[in-house]
Amino acid sequence: MRNQNRIKIIVAALVLLVTGSNLSGQNQDALSTFTPYSIFGVGDINKPGTAYNKAMGGIGIGIRENRLINILNPASLTERDTLSFLLDFGVNQKNIITESSGAKSAYNTFNMHHIVMSFPLYKKSAFSLGVVPYSSVGYSFEEYETDPNIIYEIDDILYQRYGTGGINKAFVGAAMNLFENFSIGAEGIFYFGTVDRRSDVYFNTDPSYRVINSGMDYVISSLSTKFGIQYFKALDNDLSVTAGATFLLGTKLSGDLTKYAFTTSATGQKDTVYFDKGDNTAMEIPSELGVGFSIRKRDKWLIGVDYTRQDWTNTQFAPTPGISFTPSVSNSYKVGFEYIPNRYDIRYYTKRITYRGGLYYNNTYMKIEDKQINAIGITLGATLPILRLYNGVGISVDMGQRGSLKNNLVRERYIMFNLNFSLQDIWFIKYRYD
Repeated sequence: MRNQNRIKIIVAALVLLVTGSNLSGQNQDALSTFTPYSIFGVGDINKPGTAYNKAMGGIGIGIRENRLINILNPASLTERDTLSFLLDFGVNQKNIITESSGAKSAYNTFNMHHIVMSFPLYKKSAFSLGVVPYSSVGYSFEEYETDPNIIYEIDDILYQRYGTGGINKAFVGAAMNLFENFSIGAEGIFYFGTVDRRSDVYFNTDPSYRVINSGMDYVISSLSTKFGIQYFKALDNDLSVTAGATFLLGTKLSGDLTKYAFTTSATGQKDTVYFDKGDNTAMEIPSELGVGFSIRKRDKWLIGVDYTRQDWTNTQFAPTPGISFTPSVSNSYKVGFEYIPNRYDIRYYTKRITYRGGLYYNNTYMKIEDKQINAIGITLGATLPILRLYNGVGISVDMGQRGSLKNNLVRERYIMFNLNFSLQDIWFIKYRYD
């Protein structure tokens, strides 16, 4: 009987369910995100773009903008003043409420989001580089033993499971105008970061039992490439249209994966049970196709739509014991707009503000218990001009929901704030007078 119970305890250390009425946030570490869905795959994939894109539902593939950096399509870099240097720095803040089977938890995070710069190369060509987050891992659960046979023999047992870390994306991009109305661009991408996933068992009553610690540590370093193209055409009455497409090459995430298990006595003595370090992370990012379209009236308004598709069905991830997780096809539908009352108004500041809004609907890459997790949201934002027309403070608010309470799943409701500072300067000016 004792041996059977010990086997149950060890198995339970690896089988902490995400759902359940007695699960709650436990870890007090500062996490970059907090969502039960980050326990799967590469974690919680961050919404791409700066506050400029996120304020419009996340669109940008079919947009050309000469005052701000659009990082969603490298081909858009050529839409710029010939001598201008652009810098964009952003932070974000998330407020997330999760609910499942009557239990609720809330978490707030604040992080640096991105730093991106862009500058000209030669005539109608441009260059960019930056660092942005790709995915984040942050979860923490606890569950007390409920099996009466184990409780009778060992009494109070606590199971904990938590994860931290994430994957970042550093990129270097270049673009050039091809013919009169076409631009092409490409990005070299370097994925890097660390992810720690851990499961622990604590025997709170009997000190003769050792604490059981097990987990997996990932160190990611991998390369990929993204291509972009745009067609743009000026029409009558200051109207213009832009159509764009992007393609991200899939890549297996190289790096190291360390699997371990050890026990800790009441006096702090540790004994290694298992240790294995290999170069197969069992993680990958599949190829992604995106298309977008926009119509603009110069210095007045813009309306655009984006669609992206990423097939995760053939990706291989380390299994999540006790939970049926299946990678699925991810589809994202976005629509957004911007409106400027009067960009050049010298009397009323509010008329120079650019107002934005949007909607999105995402089929995420996560299918749990054969149910795909979907997200829907609304976004609002603005760019507040400062000093000169090309400098500004961008803000956006993303209010949405992911998952549902049906089928014993987890529902998340969130409000995310994004703030970025956009700065512009002119290079290579030869002044007549000093």
